Amino acid sequence: MTFARCCGLAALLLLGACYFGRATVNEPLDPDALRTLRPGSTTAQQALELLGAPSDVVQLGKRSAWRYDHSVQKEAATWLLIFALLNTDQRQDRMWLFFDENDVLTHVGATFAAHRPQYAFPWEDVHEPEDAARRDADRFGPAR
Repeated sequence: MTFARCCGLAALLLLGACYFGRATVNEPLDPDALRTLRPGSTTAQQALELLGAPSDVVQLGKRSAWRYDHSVQKEAATWLLIFALLNTDQRQDRMWLFFDENDVLTHVGATFAAHRPQYAFPWEDVHEPEDAARRDADRFGPAR
């Protein structure tokens, strides 16, 4: 192999590479739809019509709990030869609806964070309060 070919091959091997990936599961949950649910009066049928099919149904004796979820995952990686840096940030919107034995809503619990994942290097803090507040304002409007 000639010197030029060796140098060319070495240069190709030393070139770095980057990777960005994103994965989404299910449709985003609507916080405004959550506000229309009324414990003590909303029925399971009304919740089904408003939110669609749940991701999971758990039977609790004669009662039930419905889980709705949506997740977004972002990955960023860079590597040089055999050394690689990878960061994965996955966040979820999750909502639980609890129904009594008559299929009437008793409790609701929700977390909305699927809008917060970031592309970042492993040493970067992706849980900074300022970033979360800005992303929350982008999704929900000014703080309530």
